[in-house]
Amino acid sequence: MGLRNLDMGWGEGVMRQVLAVFLLVTALAAGVSLLAKSVHAEAGDLGVRVRGIAVLPTADSNGIQPTLGTSSLRAGNAVVPELDFTYFFSDSIAAELILATSRHQIKGQGGIANLGNAASAWLLPPTLTLQYHFNPGGNFQPYVGAGLNYTMFYGEDADGSLINAVGATKVEADDSIGLAVQAGLDYRISENLFFNVDVKYVRISTDVTLRTANIGVQRTTLDINPVIVGVGIGYRFSLF
Repeated sequence: MGLRNLDMGWGEGVMRQVLAVFLLVTALAAGVSLLAKSVHAEAGDLGVRVRGIAVLPTADSNGIQPTLGTSSLRAGNAVVPELDFTYFFSDSIAAELILATSRHQIKGQGGIANLGNAASAWLLPPTLTLQYHFNPGGNFQPYVGAGLNYTMFYGEDADGSLINAVGATKVEADDSIGLAVQAGLDYRISENLFFNVDVKYVRISTDVTLRTANIGVQRTTLDINPVIVGVGIGYRFSLF
């Protein structure tokens, strides 16, 4: 599989939403700074979280070329469990690695909208972000982060409706690398246990190839660019 180039373009609407979340988190951090307690995250601490996440694509593909130029594809939503690890370099600076995999239905649009689900694919998108944590000694601990995502596609399959329309079809999706930003909040339940809410925006764009029996090879670029909303529980402890 080829590697999709890093895409630096940001939609105006998404940028406004991301900026609004960042400003809200920053304001929240300032508002709760007086609630600080004596228990702080320290260098060498590790946080392990289990979250339920909703992966909500915000974009779709361009025309399917060369034959289906008026048709496009869009990935559907998915809800899955996720595991993540946060390592603290100091009480405020940390790195987070998230691990999850999600299966998405790929819906036809435009000229092939009548097909409904045209295909499906699994995404494995490990994402690494560098974070800044506000108010590290308080009950409310907002944070923001930015980093990189590498998405691997596997288990791509054509749906029966697509096969009926264009014959036997093999679906291929290239891997993707893109930027990721996040904002979230840890709420201290006990000294080591935290409730977490997290929102990420991740750039995912893949070149899709449809190798069909009746109309030959068709290609398009599918932008997924999901907002990922997660809620879960984390446990933080010292490694040293």
